[in-house]
Amino acid sequence: MSDNGALYYGDGIIHYDVIRQVNSTNAASRKIVIKVHPDQRVVATVPHDTTDEVIQEAMIKRARWIWQNIEEFAKQQDYVLPKRYVSGETQFYLGKRYVLKVIIDPEITADVKLYRGKLTVTFKKDCDDRAVKIKTLLDKWYQHKAKLIFRERLAKMLPKADWVTDIPSFRIMSMTKQWGSCSTKGNLMLNPHLIKAPKECIDYVILHELCHIEEHNHSEKFWRLLTQVMPNWEEVKSKLDGMAEMYLNE
Repeated sequence: MSDNGALYYGDGIIHYDVIRQVNSTNAASRKIVIKVHPDQRVVATVPHDTTDEVIQEAMIKRARWIWQNIEEFAKQQDYVLPKRYVSGETQFYLGKRYVLKVIIDPEITADVKLYRGKLTVTFKKDCDDRAVKIKTLLDKWYQHKAKLIFRERLAKMLPKADWVTDIPSFRIMSMTKQWGSCSTKGNLMLNPHLIKAPKECIDYVILHELCHIEEHNHSEKFWRLLTQVMPNWEEVKSKLDGMAEMYLNE
């Protein structure tokens, strides 16, 4: 089960999410674990029966450390510059970094290819809106790859979600704050930028949305279901959240 809280630190406010572990019987899982993620989210993972007062007290004790980490990650964000779509920039695909290579060749049809560690974009002639043209070609390539890989991963994950009786339809839709969503009719929407993340992150998002077919809100039953089909989902989610700014950078 997940909820949230906040506390004042100096002139600022620290907002934090709370993840309550359903199964917290061993000693390690009885501890309160506080993490600050690269996107500056603060998450406290706690035993399911921990009171809000105990959580708040733990947050206050570590407030200085939390605030320092938030500030450090905020500084790092300054180095994530908007894409210029020029040779030498980094592009991501399935969790790996590739160097962008731009080729202008009047003899070759406009195309995008992944070859020998480079993501090569080729088009016939130069133009004033070169960056826009390159971005358009890349977006089309990512969309195509997303349809293929998402369909493949959905087929792989469906046997885990035995409560889903029919193969759900999915469509690809760019979203700024969500990796995916599930309609009340059980139709999935997946963010094309997710194709830049490792396959295990894609699997996590798909399983998360499949769990919503059974449980439409983030109830305790929902988190129990997700843990059942992906026991390490918190670790995978943390990895995805940590790279979100890089994957969404355009």
